[in-house]
Amino acid sequence: MHPTWQNWLAQYEPMLAQIEAQVLQEKDVVPELPLVMRAFETDPMKIKVVLIGQDPYPTRGDAIGLAFAIHKSRQIPRSLVNIAKELKSDLPQVAVNTDSPDLSNWSQQGVLLLNTALTTLEGQAGAHSKLGWEEFTYSALSELRLRNKLVLVLWGKSAITLGRKLASNSREGQIQLIESVHPSPLSAFRGFFGSKPFSRANGALLAMGLEPIDWSL
Repeated sequence: MHPTWQNWLAQYEPMLAQIEAQVLQEKDVVPELPLVMRAFETDPMKIKVVLIGQDPYPTRGDAIGLAFAIHKSRQIPRSLVNIAKELKSDLPQVAVNTDSPDLSNWSQQGVLLLNTALTTLEGQAGAHSKLGWEEFTYSALSELRLRNKLVLVLWGKSAITLGRKLASNSREGQIQLIESVHPSPLSAFRGFFGSKPFSRANGALLAMGLEPIDWSL
């Protein structure tokens, strides 16, 4: 963790230690343990956009500790393909590598790519949804919204529910929500395509007096 995150989340250390103890008892955990807390490596004071995912890709070698991001050597999941397609449609002037989209460019500009559960088991999506990760990630986002103005990009029911809960407990104007269905191939054609989340997020940032994101991939 970045030292600032460590300071902000010191009160949640027992919670995190309990989750860690459960994770270490499991075999075939993904992502690899050194990558589990990767989303918390950057300075939280620079975060202005939060893109909330559910849990890591369950195929070993895919997940890299950032929501929706994938190791560059791996086959691109359909959800990420759809994200790249929508970006290209939404912001046609932006460079988009649809063959190997690299989301780390976003995280370097203040975009927090955060899954609500930071681990799962190989081949089992959602396997660690009951370990307490959701409580921890909600607590982390609660600390963040106390200090930063944020745009939350929420794709799918679970992310929308979490984002609205955070917004309802925040000062007016502190959080802006960008909502749509999930980019999964099961739902993308029911409202993700055409939702323009990237231009809307930049518009919200500008309205809050913050610099927009270069969404290039």
